[in-house]
Amino acid sequence: MTGMSETTEPEENEVAGVLTTPEEWRAFLERYGELYVKVRADGDELVDLLDDDQLEAWDRGERVEPWLGEAPAREEALVSSEERLGVRFPPGVRGFFLASDGWTRLDGWVDGVHPCGDVVWMRDSDAGSRVTEIYDSIPGNEDDVQLFRRSIEIARGEDFWLLDPTDVGPDGEWAAYEFAPKYGAPTKYSSFSALIHSGYESMEEDADEEGTNEEDTD
Repeated sequence: MTGMSETTEPEENEVAGVLTTPEEWRAFLERYGELYVKVRADGDELVDLLDDDQLEAWDRGERVEPWLGEAPAREEALVSSEERLGVRFPPGVRGFFLASDGWTRLDGWVDGVHPCGDVVWMRDSDAGSRVTEIYDSIPGNEDDVQLFRRSIEIARGEDFWLLDPTDVGPDGEWAAYEFAPKYGAPTKYSSFSALIHSGYESMEEDADEEGTNEEDTD
């Protein structure tokens, strides 16, 4: 962790058209869930994610479209979360929660997106405050510490997903970060939409690679 204050940026982290409406998010998340099951889920996890009819269809080699999210957040719950945090979420984040109040499976080392009622300032979460304290004790991490103190934790597992309400793009979206404590520097994305889309693109690449390998063995 020492001296890891320089934020990294992926070469391609933009989404062609930021997802903003619940309808746009719903359509994307349905594709995300389908791809996740195809590329990432193992046998035990499939039993948790698919109902009996879907499992039978899966065994027959048919397409399944699981919903890995939650019911949409009510506007009142979303507003309550904004008031608790003292912010108004950007359109892309609001659209996500109005499509699914949280998400249970994500690519990488994040367990899922919090329901809007559990979204918290990183500095106030148990894990976030510990990481912030550790980084603050090591010279050279000042930029990261400032980012942690001003960012909202929207998802967490082994890694964190953060939103920076002080860094607003021309489209009104907040900068988003993927932060892996074991590796150091946060990776910046232009928006929450771009961040979650990066995992989808990673799964697409793996699916393409698996398809190529299967062709090679025929």
